[in-house]
Parts: sequence; structure tokens; C-alpha cells
Amino acid sequence: MTPNADPLAALAGHDHAVMRLNAIADNPPQSIVIEGGDADSRVALALYWAMRLNCASGSVPCGQCPACRQIGAFAFNDLLFFDGREGLIKVDMVRDQRSTWGQPPNGPGRRVTIFAEAQMFMTEAANALLKSLEEPRPGNVFVLAAPQRERLLETLVSRSWVVTLAWPDIRENTPEITEWTTALAGCWQSGRGWFERTSPKGAVDKQLALQIVLGMQRELREALSGSCSTPLSARLVRAYDLTALRRIGLALDQAQDALNTQVPVNPAMVLDWVATRMV
Repeated sequence: MTPNADPLAALAGHDHAVMRLNAIADNPPQSIVIEGGDADSRVALALYWAMRLNCASGSVPCGQCPACRQIGAFAFNDLLFFDGREGLIKVDMVRDQRSTWGQPPNGPGRRVTIFAEAQMFMTEAANALLKSLEEPRPGNVFVLAAPQRERLLETLVSRSWVVTLAWPDIRENTPEITEWTTALAGCWQSGRGWFERTSPKGAVDKQLALQIVLGMQRELREALSGSCSTPLSARLVRAYDLTALRRIGLALDQAQDALNTQVPVNPAMVLDWVATRMV
């Protein structure tokens, strides 16, 4: 892996994902899955997480301390990096690290093991990692980065906290998602026109619900930036002050968390909850 002059450059536009990781940094889960975005942004977020857990500042990465610089150069003692872009991730590669994962980190922070393009796991390798996750590994955290969680072993995902980056190469929502986000904004203002969309059985599955939430987050980002490049983002700016826009952002983040958990949820009910927040 060739170090990037700015290893976090690909995080531009992914503020929501960064904020979500910051919120859990004081009590990090043993494993997280990063999906969405593109390969570079997924790796950048994984490196950010490693910096966040090891930066000398103890908070948002400073980018200047030895730990931050070494992580950015892939030269940190407590960073293990497996790059699926270079080929299959094989079982021996995982088994060779089991003794390392059984030891505490070398430094005062956390040992972070990153599997970039984790969909390149061979089945035996994925099962070997699963066995490691089933055993307590104090001081060790794992990151599995992949385009979609569905491309990973389901039992690995079930043991991980999921963060979803904005999907790549999308500057505007699709017509279908725009129809849903417009209806959601309309419900916030009028209290009508929403529940008949979600009430039919099977009208909303988990993937569609997540796309609607991400789509509204995209509109909100346009509104908060002041660019208002879409009709809906301009409408949000006209209808709400900054405090209300931030309340919308908080509700959307909570909805995304609910949809990303492995606990069974009713996707339509999650969206209905969001619809009632601003009415």
C-alpha cells in the first residue's frame, strides 16, 4: 500500500460517518463494518478510526503526533492492514495473526486490524476471523471495509457495528428516493401524505429505508452547506432554522443507527418515527 500524502483526503463529504465514529470512540466495539462510499473513502475512514483510538490528543486526530503520522504511513506498531484490493485474503494470513491478537497492544491505545475490501475473504479466512471475534481480545479492534455488508459473512456482520458511507458517484438522489424524501419533508410540514406510503405490507424493506435516510441526509447536507443545489434542500432552508435542521440531522442519525443494528426492526416503523419528529 503506497502512503497517501493526505491519508484522510477521501473523507471529504463524509462528515456524518466521522461523527458517528467519534460518538462511540470512548467505548469502541470490538468490530465495525464500513460499507458504502468507494474503496478509498472506506480505507480513509478505517485509518481515521485507527488515529481516533491512538492519537496523543485523546480526541479528534491531530494528524501531527507520532501515532497519527505513522498510521497515515501504514507504519504504526499497532496497525495491521490487509488489502483485499491486492488479492484474496487467505486463511493463513488470518491465522498468522491470532497470537498477536491474543496480546495487548504495544502502546497505550488500541491495536487496529483493518481488512480493506473484506469481500475478498476466502470462506476459510472469514471463519478464522469469526473465531477470533468470538473470543475476547482486549485492546484489539477490527475493521471490515466492503462495498455492501451483504458481501460479507453474515455472522461477521452480526458481531459488528455498521457505519454506512454515502454511496459513491451520487450527486443527487434517484427519482425514486427523491419521491420518498419529498414526501417525508411534506409530512413534516403538513402532517399528511406519508403513512399511506409506508402502511402497505412490504412497501419498505430495510435497504430501501436506509437509502431514504441516506437520501435525506444528502439533502440536509446541501441545506446546511448553503449550496441548496436541489429543490428539496432549498425548501428545507426556507422552512427551518439552523437549530431545527440539526434536530433533523440527529433524528436521521438515530434512524440510521436503528437500521444498521442486527436487532430485528420494522423499517417502515423507523421511517414513521422520523416522519413524526418534526411534525
